Amino acid sequence: MLEELKEKVWQANLELPKHNLVTFTWGNASAIDREKGLFVIKPSGVPYEELKPEDMVVIDLEGNKVEGDLNPSSDTPTHVVLYREFETLGGIVHTHSTWATSWAQAGRDIPCYGTTHADYIYGPIPCVRNLTKEEIDEAYETNTGALIAEHFHSHNLDPDAVPGVLCKNHGVFTWGKSADKAVYNAVVFEECAKMAALTEMINPEVVPAPQELQDKHYYRKHGANAYYGQAPRK
Repeated sequence: MLEELKEKVWQANLELPKHNLVTFTWGNASAIDREKGLFVIKPSGVPYEELKPEDMVVIDLEGNKVEGDLNPSSDTPTHVVLYREFETLGGIVHTHSTWATSWAQAGRDIPCYGTTHADYIYGPIPCVRNLTKEEIDEAYETNTGALIAEHFHSHNLDPDAVPGVLCKNHGVFTWGKSADKAVYNAVVFEECAKMAALTEMINPEVVPAPQELQDKHYYRKHGANAYYGQAPRK
């Protein structure tokens, strides 16, 4: 079942250590087949170097295991909520990458200080609040997804324009149209987090880039009249 998607998710998971986004087994990637209402995710606690495509686990949008011999990632309920809440998501990545997680542990949004950030993310990378004790005790991973969704809905954030989030004192979730795009965005988030931290070290009085510059760089790549890159070849 979903053999092609399993292969893609397996490859996406292998990309995480290649880009220094995970240590040991501190992360996971998934991707969804919207027509079937099923997604594929990494099994829990299996070292990346031991993973095989057939180890990937198939889950439905109620969180039930449909296929797989291994237990799915412990973050599976978070992925379930995000896929249900945001219909444009095709893939999700969770990491504890060093620089982005440092911002999460500090409980801070990552400001847009320059055009590298603005090219990929519209506005700051948000950091959501801590879960309450009750939310943690009741259904920690499910409530993590619910908190992310609530934050995006209440702040009118577009998950396509802001393709990820920081969870306070926890780590990073990114997403995209596919698993490999979610990995790509995880790399972008880590680099933006690193540059923002170094920028504040160099100039503690720094302020975000002018909005008109942020808009120019975001919309020249993602707007209705985007002109960055090459037209598709016929």
